[in-house]
Amino acid sequence: MNNVDFSSVQVGDLLPELSIDITSKLITGAAIASRDYQNVHHDQDAARALGSPNIFMNILTTNGFVGRYITDWTGPSGIVKKVSIRLGAPNYPGDAMVMIGEVIGKDDSDQSIELKVTGTNAIGDHVVGNVTVRLS
Repeated sequence: MNNVDFSSVQVGDLLPELSIDITSKLITGAAIASRDYQNVHHDQDAARALGSPNIFMNILTTNGFVGRYITDWTGPSGIVKKVSIRLGAPNYPGDAMVMIGEVIGKDDSDQSIELKVTGTNAIGDHVVGNVTVRLS
């Protein structure tokens, strides 16, 4: 586990890549855990009836993975203050989402770091956004 020190972080630093295998169990389990019972996250026939080739990951799961990615990097010293994400290409079973990040800002007044985060799959960018994290 990391414990990132504010003074060691520089604008332009890249976070380590994180690859997440996307499975039907992950999509369904995470949707249920986040109380999102919409059928497109667990019923393949219902998803296909709406024009999707398969079930797909919900935004709450994606948001959770963004938070995990950041806190895996910061370790226990990181406190996520703001998350602003936009979804793009769906995450379907059988693919992987590769998350990357970059430090795009630093605020000495409250020891916060702004990060750009992207999660990409075989189709394209699944999630793009900015996260502000304070390092204690």
